[in-house]
Amino acid sequence: MQAKLTPSTKHVDFDTILKYAAVTNDYNPIHVDKEFAAKSPMGGIIAHGTMSVALIWQALKNTLGVQALNRIHLEIRFVQPVRIDDDVTGGGELRAGSEPPAYDVWVRNAKGQDVIKGTATLKPTGASA
Repeated sequence: MQAKLTPSTKHVDFDTILKYAAVTNDYNPIHVDKEFAAKSPMGGIIAHGTMSVALIWQALKNTLGVQALNRIHLEIRFVQPVRIDDDVTGGGELRAGSEPPAYDVWVRNAKGQDVIKGTATLKPTGASA
């Protein structure tokens, strides 16, 4: 089992957010309406949280293979929003001595700040997440 997940990185611009909104049919104005978002408590557009979560799944797939994904139980919490023009990276590290194996996973912005933190636990073969 690899000690570190192979990181996955994405640059988040407004066009990417709009494309993600179209794919997910999530047009919440906090994601797509600059005027609305500016007046909100967020103070501007934020990216969809699930867009960032996908980076964790990509890091897990790139490291463990697609076959392992259905055996992973992922628990996360959103720490802070992702903004337009943020570069975000998903990754993680194997938790020493964990049984079943578990990775401390995260998504971080270019400043090294966590935007998502959590745990990905790999269930034994034959078990479902």
